[in-house]
Amino acid sequence: MNYIDIIEKLPNTINIKEKVSKNLEVTKYLIKHPMNPVFFEDLDGYYAVGNIWADRKNISHVLNNSDLLKSMLYAIENPMDYEISESFPFQSTGDLNLKDLPVPKYFEGDKSSYFTSAIIFSEYRGKRNVSFHRMMVMDERRAAIRLVPRDLYKMYNDAKSHGEELKIGIVVGAFPTFLLSAATSVDYITDESKIASALKYKTMGQREKMVRLSNNIFVPLESEYIFEAKITLDLCPVEGPFLDITRTYDIKYDQPVVYFEKMHYRKNSVFHVLLSGFYEHYNLMGMPREPTIFKAVRDRGIDVLDVRLTYGGSSWLHGVVKIRKRNENDGKMAIDAAFEGHRSMKHVFVVDEDIDINNSEEIEWSIATRFQGDRDLVMKKEKGSSLDPSRYENDITTKLGFDATIKGNRKEFLKVY
Repeated sequence: MNYIDIIEKLPNTINIKEKVSKNLEVTKYLIKHPMNPVFFEDLDGYYAVGNIWADRKNISHVLNNSDLLKSMLYAIENPMDYEISESFPFQSTGDLNLKDLPVPKYFEGDKSSYFTSAIIFSEYRGKRNVSFHRMMVMDERRAAIRLVPRDLYKMYNDAKSHGEELKIGIVVGAFPTFLLSAATSVDYITDESKIASALKYKTMGQREKMVRLSNNIFVPLESEYIFEAKITLDLCPVEGPFLDITRTYDIKYDQPVVYFEKMHYRKNSVFHVLLSGFYEHYNLMGMPREPTIFKAVRDRGIDVLDVRLTYGGSSWLHGVVKIRKRNENDGKMAIDAAFEGHRSMKHVFVVDEDIDINNSEEIEWSIATRFQGDRDLVMKKEKGSSLDPSRYENDITTKLGFDATIKGNRKEFLKVY
C-alpha cells in the first residue's frame, strides 16, 4: 500500500491544494491541524504529507488492528523472516540535489533543512539494523546524521575502525510497520526488519517484502522514496541546533557526514514530513517503548493491563502503567520494572484497573486520592534522557515513581459514579 492509497483511506485528511514553501511555511499548516493528516499537493513542486500518524487511530485503521501494544509486543518477541521481492517498481536517478527535494526547514532556529522521518537501513559484518535518524542538509549531496550511542553508532564505529565507510539505504515514506519497528529498543543482534515483518503478519496476515539495492542493502518494497548512500569518515563540525521531541532545542554536535549517491521513487511518490515535537513525533517515538515497559512489568509477575507514554511528557519522559493489583507491593515493583523497560523515562505513575490511562484527569484524581508522598513515592538518581533539558551532567536525572494504587480497603477508594 503506498501513501496515496493510505491518504485516500484515512477519514480525516486535510488537502492543501495551493503551493506551499518547505521553508517555514509548511510548519504553519501542520500546527494548525495537529491531529489530521495534511496532504500537500504542491510542496515546492512535490506531493508531501505530514501528521499522517499523529492520531493513533490512523495507525490502527491502516493496520486493521485495535490493540497495537499487544501486537507490537508479539512482534518484538517473535521476529519473522521477510520475503525478498524481485520486483522493483521505482524510477531511479543518480542526478539528485538534496536542496531541490521537499526537505523542510521547520523553525527559524533550526540550522538548516532536516530529514525528520528518514529510516536508515544498514548492514555490516552480518549485523542488520533499522533505525530513525535526523539528517541536516549541508549541500546538494551531503547531510550530517545524528548518531546516538545505539546500534547504528556501534556499526559505524566498527566500520570506521576498519577504515571503511558504512553503506546504507534511506527510506522516506515507510509503511507504519517499519515506522514502529525502527524505534523499538531490542538487543544488538536483532534485525528490526524482522520485527516489522512479524507485526505485519500479526495485524494483516502477510510478511513484509524487501528489495535489494545496488549497494546490497535491503529496504522495504512499500517505500515512497529510497536513497542509496554511505556514512563517510568525514565529520560535520556542528550539527544543529534542532528542535527535538521536548519542543526545546537540542545541543550542537560533531556528527558524521552522509553522502547521497542514488534516489529511487514511485510514480506519484509522497514525501513524509514529520514535525518534531508534535503528535506524530510523539507516537512514532513513544509507542514502540510502551511494549517494552509492558514486558518488563509483566516479567516481574505483575498483572499489567496497559501502558501509555503521555503527550504531556512528550511521549518519552512520562509514563502511566495500569495494573490489576494482587499483592500490596505490586505498585512499587511495577515502578522499578517500568524504569527498566524504558530507561529514558523520568516520571512513572502506576494506577489501578478502574483508571482510564488516556484521561489525564483520572490519572491526577488517582494521585490525589490514592497516593501519599512519604509512603508511595519512589525516588532514584541515575542516567536518564539526553533530551531532558533539566538533566544534570552526563545525563543524570532524578526519577520519580508514583504508586497511585489503592492501599487498604478497596471499597473506600472507588468512585461512586
